[in-house]
Amino acid sequence: MKVYFETLGCPKNFNDTQAAKGVLAEAGFEIARTAEDSDVIVVNTCGFINDAKKESIERIFDMMPYREGGKKLVVSGCLSERYADDLYVEMPEVDCFIGVNEYERLPEILSEICSETDLEQTTRRKIVSGCYEKILSTPKRVLGENPYTATLKIAEGCDNCCAYCIIPKIRGGFRSKPMEDVVEEARQLAEAGCKELILIAQDVTNYGRDLYGEPRLAELVRKVCRVDGIRWVRLMYCYEDRITDELIEVMATEPKVCHYIDIPIQHASDGVLKAMRRRSTEESIKDTIKRLKAAIPDIHIRTTLIVGFPGETEKDFDKLLDFVEEMRFARLGVFAYSQEENTEAGEMENQIEEDIKQERLDAVMRRQLDISLEYNKEKVGKELEVLVEEADEDGSYIGRTQYDAPEIDNSVIFTSERELKAGDIVRILVEDAFDYDLVGREV
Repeated sequence: MKVYFETLGCPKNFNDTQAAKGVLAEAGFEIARTAEDSDVIVVNTCGFINDAKKESIERIFDMMPYREGGKKLVVSGCLSERYADDLYVEMPEVDCFIGVNEYERLPEILSEICSETDLEQTTRRKIVSGCYEKILSTPKRVLGENPYTATLKIAEGCDNCCAYCIIPKIRGGFRSKPMEDVVEEARQLAEAGCKELILIAQDVTNYGRDLYGEPRLAELVRKVCRVDGIRWVRLMYCYEDRITDELIEVMATEPKVCHYIDIPIQHASDGVLKAMRRRSTEESIKDTIKRLKAAIPDIHIRTTLIVGFPGETEKDFDKLLDFVEEMRFARLGVFAYSQEENTEAGEMENQIEEDIKQERLDAVMRRQLDISLEYNKEKVGKELEVLVEEADEDGSYIGRTQYDAPEIDNSVIFTSERELKAGDIVRILVEDAFDYDLVGREV
């Protein structure tokens, strides 16, 4: 039986898909490269914010015509976990809805639905257990065509319960993957060709608290760095108040750890941060950034911000703009607040109008554009290691430095006198800089 996956959303969702493919491959299923070549289509959805929900629903509808040819259609992921009852009624064309904790059961589930060949008589299913006690024990994941970069999910769920976020209700409380399992998965990924390993979770800095009584991220990073074949280790989704001096010391001294960290601070106004139920304050954020830059002078800090949170005043927003200017984040993304049902913030008064949210988002990104260009200009004339991602049509190559995460950050466009392949790591002399790209040549 051939199974095709269509995946939307964050890197954690793509990690789930790779794990699900591994479960199926181990059970003797074949992973199809296209929907046309499959017997079953699985749409792994995102249900975090309104735009993501809309995109997921549109993609499900895109896949429905394939069912007329006899294929089965399964919907999994956060949207399915969150809205299974409603979707079951509204989308009779879908054969099965499964939640985020059912991937280990996929071989059994798909075998059952594919045993029914009459579309008119097919027994539709809705399998959402809401079981949050464990984290998927991952078999050998099935990576994509370019396995040189891979995420490794070190924990599932979240205990932070921010006012705007539905994740704890979708994925449950925080559960760490045992350290030995993480290291073994890193070894498997290295054997499959992974050179850049990206550690992810809803909050990686909380890793180990549930298993060992205290956070153990620093220890975990050291052990992962000992895995042969891994060249870069990248940290994503770090909560500012849990970035310890020990973790900073590991980042500064372990050669494999990228001088890059993702810290989603969300805002700079203490009033807004408190309303968001964030533990950080403006001063604590500044202190953490100061400690990082003192220990790692070339650290590139990425953050994400939310504008238009309920009750955000012009004064709050001006504080945020000034903060962005002062902190000069190397990488920055902005989201307009999305009002979500069943969240504390969704019930708040003083919701901000959509046009004001967009104006504020645009203002932050205009301010960040100049900062990004400054960072890039500082690299002109320097030699940097670049991980090759693809060859361009004109014979040049596109890649990333250690200061850039895949999909979301900057690129390097460069030439080489030899033929390169995706996954190669080469030294590039930077010759020019633009807002979000560098240009150079291999030396």
